[in-house]
Amino acid sequence: MINLRDWGNETLNESYTAEEAAKKLKISKLTVYELIKRGELPSYRIGRQVRIDVEDLQKYIEQSKTGSLKNSAQLSEKHNLTNAIVISGQDMALDILGKYMESSMGERMLRAYDGSLTSLIRLYKGEGSIVSLHLFDGDTKEYNIPYTKRILTNSQYIIFNLLLRNVGFYVQKGNPKNIKTWEDLCREDVKIVNREVGAGIRVLLDEQLRIHNIHRTNIKGYDYEENSHFSIATSVAMNKADVGIGIENVANITKVEFVPLIKEQYDLIILKNESNVKIINEIKEILHSTDFKQELESIGGYDLTLTGNTIYESF
Repeated sequence: MINLRDWGNETLNESYTAEEAAKKLKISKLTVYELIKRGELPSYRIGRQVRIDVEDLQKYIEQSKTGSLKNSAQLSEKHNLTNAIVISGQDMALDILGKYMESSMGERMLRAYDGSLTSLIRLYKGEGSIVSLHLFDGDTKEYNIPYTKRILTNSQYIIFNLLLRNVGFYVQKGNPKNIKTWEDLCREDVKIVNREVGAGIRVLLDEQLRIHNIHRTNIKGYDYEENSHFSIATSVAMNKADVGIGIENVANITKVEFVPLIKEQYDLIILKNESNVKIINEIKEILHSTDFKQELESIGGYDLTLTGNTIYESF
């Protein structure tokens, strides 16, 4: 049991690294990152370092005791400011983008870990600054633009490509059940692990099921949800499911095999308004910079062919 009295004389203005928070919570650092990705523990970044405020950690402990945790990537009240620059999405490329923006703009970037559709809806509501999107539309076979046109009605915005990345199935080593196609997901001997509602991967799955005339009730495990690529891959590695959908990068750091299916377009969308002019200009410059691209290339698994291109702009 964690006791808040054990925290000594720490003030509400202090913050912790992920490692320090892990020690306070008596859990592993990886578990702290999972809590952050699931939106249960608010965080922000200073450079490459994740920081968690004392009051947010205390609030998490209190909510976990009462069972009142909400699984959404809400920013802490302290940081939920109308003039804060918030980058929404989960890919590690966004952390690198935030680092470059902090350096060039001299302002701290805040991070939210919502899925693409959830982030886009929040942008429509005026929440967030920079939203990452990878939303596949089965009718047009396009990414992102069909959704922004439907949701951001009467809004002016610009979409830049951040990167292209491979998406596919996470399966157990050796692919013992020979899972290779969308149709394989409805086999009697196959159980999936799904992403949460609002995630781009969930949208991709639902669109592919629609295209292939597969009803979700025929998919074992459809309602078994996890909230990150890493959690999906881990579930497969631990034999909790036979297959999940995610990006290639994560397969390379977990004990699963990757079956490529589609190259998805991962874009950034920013509303065009007076307060975002500087943000848009900075992003343009960063996305075209050699240093930024080289840092993304060092991670591996990214196609930077379209990086920095303007995909769509409304007027």
